[in-house]
Amino acid sequence: MSSQIAIKTSLTSQDRRHLKERGISLQTLESQLATFQRGIRFTTLKRPCRPGDGISRLSSLDIPAAIRNFERARAAGRLTKFVPASGGGTRMFKFLETARLQRAFDGSTATKELNQFFSALPKFAFYHDLKNVLSGQGLQLDRLLAGNDYRPVIDALLDSLNYAGLPKGLMAFHSYANITRTPIEEHLIEAADYAKDDGGRARVHFTVSPDHQLAIQQHIENARHGLAIDHITWIVDCSAQKPSTDTVAVTMDNSPFRDSGGNLLFRPAGHGALISNLQELQGDVVFIKNIDNVVPDHLKETSSHFKKVLGGLLVGLQDTLFAFVAQLESGEKSPDCLERITEWANQSLALTIPNGWSARTDSQKAQWLFSRLNRPIRVCGMIPNANHPGGGPFWVEQEDGTISLQIVESSQVDHGSPTQREIFSSSTYFNPVDMACGVRDYQDRPFILDQFTDPNAGFIAQKSFKGRELKAMELPGLWNGGMAKWHSVFVEVPRETFNPVKTVLDLLLPEHQPPERC
Repeated sequence: MSSQIAIKTSLTSQDRRHLKERGISLQTLESQLATFQRGIRFTTLKRPCRPGDGISRLSSLDIPAAIRNFERARAAGRLTKFVPASGGGTRMFKFLETARLQRAFDGSTATKELNQFFSALPKFAFYHDLKNVLSGQGLQLDRLLAGNDYRPVIDALLDSLNYAGLPKGLMAFHSYANITRTPIEEHLIEAADYAKDDGGRARVHFTVSPDHQLAIQQHIENARHGLAIDHITWIVDCSAQKPSTDTVAVTMDNSPFRDSGGNLLFRPAGHGALISNLQELQGDVVFIKNIDNVVPDHLKETSSHFKKVLGGLLVGLQDTLFAFVAQLESGEKSPDCLERITEWANQSLALTIPNGWSARTDSQKAQWLFSRLNRPIRVCGMIPNANHPGGGPFWVEQEDGTISLQIVESSQVDHGSPTQREIFSSSTYFNPVDMACGVRDYQDRPFILDQFTDPNAGFIAQKSFKGRELKAMELPGLWNGGMAKWHSVFVEVPRETFNPVKTVLDLLLPEHQPPERC
């Protein structure tokens, strides 16, 4: 209580005004500062998920039924595609920026990455744009490359075309006969392929950076007309991460960090903040996939097929889940019914029963089952690990002693513990962020999604601001702690469904090149 009083009394009228403008309550500020004080506990891993133990492998019988369920939801207009698209291209061109800073951009000092980039430059979809920009500056790209004169080319790409500052969604990724396409355009094409309803409407939502929102909205509007697919109407909207989801920064001794003007410093809280955007979407069956995980048209069939499978599996699970929840809500609590529901939930949703279950009355069991079953549900594609950095599927111990299926990032794990480090490193599956989410309940009401997060699954990192060290906190990741209390079902999908572009050199991989070049 005394620390809360100290916080309140240390706030200036300007602080209070800024908090109000951001939509951040005093209670939220106090909660964030308390989290810095106590720290964030590590996730307790029990074991990695394996086929038959947390990960399902599809049989030839599963797929036709899933496709039928998917088609039923698609025809009814229940589908929306949700694409986190605020990521910038800075990291894609890190080696080019490094070369420019170190002046290592001629043929004699170039790194392996730099040589690969320039030797394959004509294969990039942005090649002709780059050539035209240089021509406008009185320079010839072919002559610059022949003379190993790389600096003007790097400057034109990163500065004139602004690829160092653009979001990934606005970059030319793929080449076709006479055009190029950005990831945003590829996502629209993909939505038209599998997410359109019987009226030809395909719903897509992009979460974007506020700095680029207008440019992205204009690009989307141009794409809707330029792509010109018959019998398709794209219903597309955008949202930005809200200032109310930002988190306060603190000094190294956990006091509120203030800038040179004496103002509290707030920072974006990572993709976990997008749970608010997902809530406001008011969707039904929502497919989530990152902006840079796209392929050209000739490879879309596999990706779209498994979207349908994941979505169909979700709808099938919802059919049974909703029926059981409605039974429980109606007062049904016979032992046979409760046993049937419990067995299904354990087998289909990996729901573990707490200790002392047999000692509970039927009413207590029914109440517990209703509370635990009436939650959002997601079906997540998982791919065999190919040394991708990032999270994976694990069985995790909860505070009440039960275990649940979770997607866990490296930052959530105590790598100082040999046991936890070994469990994490022994995972053989990777999370590609490819999921179908059910965000409405058995009465078709939108869930209040922030009620199903794990506030303790965030991350505290050391950062700096204008040369001063600070601590920053990210909210629980969208598909980690942000969905920690959802039902999670993990399904193995082919490696071919995951084709991210983390560095510009990934665009040279066969899956991002025209078929004649593969």
